[in-house]
Amino acid sequence: MKLENLEVFNFKGAFRGMRNPMNSWDRSDSYFGLANFDYDNPISKLSNKWVENENKIREITGKNVFEKGTEKYYEVWSKYYDWLEGYSKLNVDSYTTELICIGPEDMKLAQRLIRSGSEHRKFLRQIIICFDLEAPLYFWKEFDTYKVGTASNSTSTMHKLASTPITLDCFETDDYEPNLIYLTGVDDSGDNMFSYQLTVRDIVESQGMNTYDEPTIIQFLEELRVKYNKTKYKKYWKELIRWLPESWLQKRTITMNYETAFNIIHQRKNHKLSEWHYLIDKFKELLPYANELLFIEEQDVKLP
Repeated sequence: MKLENLEVFNFKGAFRGMRNPMNSWDRSDSYFGLANFDYDNPISKLSNKWVENENKIREITGKNVFEKGTEKYYEVWSKYYDWLEGYSKLNVDSYTTELICIGPEDMKLAQRLIRSGSEHRKFLRQIIICFDLEAPLYFWKEFDTYKVGTASNSTSTMHKLASTPITLDCFETDDYEPNLIYLTGVDDSGDNMFSYQLTVRDIVESQGMNTYDEPTIIQFLEELRVKYNKTKYKKYWKELIRWLPESWLQKRTITMNYETAFNIIHQRKNHKLSEWHYLIDKFKELLPYANELLFIEEQDVKLP
């Protein structure tokens, strides 16, 4: 199973819309956009803005403000800068960087809305994700539960199954366990009664195959594929489709939103299929602000 080519869109529009109900756009302290660090450093400017906002609060509450040029000002500024530097970069090339910098005030509002339920966290539906996912057919049957807010465009088994050789690499075998016990029993057919157990590897070897050879079904499918390509007789192709194992890997380009990802994370985190855990782990690793917005129930993420 493999996830690649992940892209994320429309953080800016989603967070602008998040403040529409209370007309509180002036309180937004985030930055979304492109930057060329050779000429501009929006992270530095945003850090200054956050220190200034903190100073306003301190002034209202009677606390000492952080004076520019002092060690304390730089300490607070560095705290914000380091946090933004680690979280905000999305797509980087040799000229520009796409930044997603969610400010403390916007993050507090976002997390409050997320915790309030799906009817309040509607802004998550406006953050769009697109990625390629190669997964076995048995996983795609489960994934098709998520129809709302999801679009999928798959490689075609109908048109392309017979175009390339069928090998073990065409199937999902990441957690294949050849030593899994397949059968246990007692043999009392001879003079001495004894117990036995068979593993998956034993079953493969009993078919006259070396342990490291491909399973018989793959050889069978490849022979059908070759026969079909030579004869173009459609019944060979039909048998190829009929006996194709559910571990066959199919690539799909998926478009969904953060709300769908949120539902997948919280509905499938304890699922028996390891493929769900792979997808959830990739969401956590690759999606911007995944901990703060999607895994919010697992931990209370402290803002700078």
